[in-house]
Amino acid sequence: MEQTPKRETVGKISTDLLSKPPESRDPIELQREMTKSYIEELTNCTLSFRKNFPRDFFVAVLTKKERLMKNVIRNYFTPRLSCPTPEYDQAVYHYHHNEEALEFLWVLPSKDTCELFMLDADQVVPEERELLYFVQSLYNGNLLKLSKRLNKEN
Repeated sequence: MEQTPKRETVGKISTDLLSKPPESRDPIELQREMTKSYIEELTNCTLSFRKNFPRDFFVAVLTKKERLMKNVIRNYFTPRLSCPTPEYDQAVYHYHHNEEALEFLWVLPSKDTCELFMLDADQVVPEERELLYFVQSLYNGNLLKLSKRLNKEN
């Protein structure tokens, strides 16, 4: 009987990385890898859920930092039949069954980042204007209104 090699735990990998000096890896390459994984997980979540629910639905992606491992960030992809209430560290997509299309609705960063954006809105660089729009839409209630409208609560 063949034994499978033992895999290291996330905790051990995290501790090992924290004890080493930071690598000078190309941040663009790191971003590409993270984006590739994100798209794959979003696609897998959407495809598997639509098999069981042949109708419109939503995918909420929550981004969480591990409490004990500050260098570990995870995305949790959750399909759901109702549009979620907007919250920090969240991205939301709407799957349109008839069109077989996934529509991006919004993304919100951490609470600290949202507050910083609101305090320094006039200092936000052009590349982050769309994110500022989502943050402002959270604070002025427009994202909540959108969520309620999509849930046919109004």
